[in-house]
Amino acid sequence: MFPKLFFPPELPPAIAQIAAFLTFAVGFVARTIGGAVFGHFGDRIGRKRALVAALMLMGAATSLIGLLPTYATIGVAAPVLLIVLRFAQGLAVGGQWGGAALLAVENAPPGQRGLYGSFPQLGISAGVVLANLVFLVMAETLTPGAFLAWGWRVPFLVSL
Repeated sequence: MFPKLFFPPELPPAIAQIAAFLTFAVGFVARTIGGAVFGHFGDRIGRKRALVAALMLMGAATSLIGLLPTYATIGVAAPVLLIVLRFAQGLAVGGQWGGAALLAVENAPPGQRGLYGSFPQLGISAGVVLANLVFLVMAETLTPGAFLAWGWRVPFLVSL
């Protein structure tokens, strides 16, 4: 739905789809930057505070995607804002990953550090799977028009 909602309708469908995939990829590029930025702040202000800041950034960026006006409403600002919010999500994931793993391992009972250290890795993947399941339910229970009008927003807003 991103190619239809966030890019000009005159774009060929294949180009719009590639633009949507590139928008998605921005979040992955930002992860390395997020790890460095939040790692630095974790050393300065503490890992727990940096982790909370990363979690808040992720929640805010994800929720704002669900509230984002489409290309039909605000024009070229829609894909630009979407890219900015995807970048923020990537920063947050990069910041959460290391901090969460360290806190989990440091607070694990003796002999279970490996198990506890795996939970942050599982959390990110579980979140992606859960969001896709909500998308699937919305797409299957709504008409195509309703899904494009508002149904796609539900998984993002559930993050509130």
